[in-house]
Amino acid sequence: MATSVVYPVHVDTALDPKSSRWLWLVKWILLIPHYVVLLFLWLGFAVAWVAAFFSILFTGRYPRALFDYNVGVLRWSWRVTYYGYGALGTDRYPPFTLREVEDYPAHFSVDYPTHLSRGLVLVKWWLLAIPQYIIVGIFVGGGVWAANQSDNWQWNVLGSNGLVGILVIIAAVILAFTGSYPRSLFDLVVGMNRWALRVAGYAALMTDAYPPFRLDLGGSEPVDVPTSDPAPAPVDPMTPTPTTP
Repeated sequence: MATSVVYPVHVDTALDPKSSRWLWLVKWILLIPHYVVLLFLWLGFAVAWVAAFFSILFTGRYPRALFDYNVGVLRWSWRVTYYGYGALGTDRYPPFTLREVEDYPAHFSVDYPTHLSRGLVLVKWWLLAIPQYIIVGIFVGGGVWAANQSDNWQWNVLGSNGLVGILVIIAAVILAFTGSYPRSLFDLVVGMNRWALRVAGYAALMTDAYPPFRLDLGGSEPVDVPTSDPAPAPVDPMTPTPTTP
């Protein structure tokens, strides 16, 4: 049954009031250093994901150091995407850090879980997430943010061929001729990215709360996000069933 809670993956942005008309033409060159760094960061992400998987499977806990690192990689990737061709939301160059930068216009965070289901970790990142992967694939194209492809975790930092990519091209053309980014278009682009990031957090084992099938538009995270109970939430097979005397 659906309940009204704050989803544990948070995405907030702020649109630059006035963006350059032509900077977007060379952002792919400016972002090359980030692409190189992210290549190594995502190799570390894959190793941390595997370690977290077994930790959750045997203890029900996501080691805090691994959690903070993987959230940082997702955060870094989101800032690059937001600056680049996944949103074109800012002309401010992304910082080289895993940590949150309060005055940067793109933010990503995940609430740290005190306990995660040991049984659910076996199926949520592939079987349960399949419907979400299909939707995210439509939104951001074949890159599917944090989908597992050929046993290698990949992040689509170069843009996409999905709806987001098409909308960003339209925004770039409008920006070139008018010097402004239509707010309604920006809100839609951020909403699709927010959906993808929620799925990324779920697939990265950071939460048991199933991502809501809801397109939350705009730069600010909604206060209450309807979400289903962790879907499905079977009895943890690793936990002994208490007996009644």
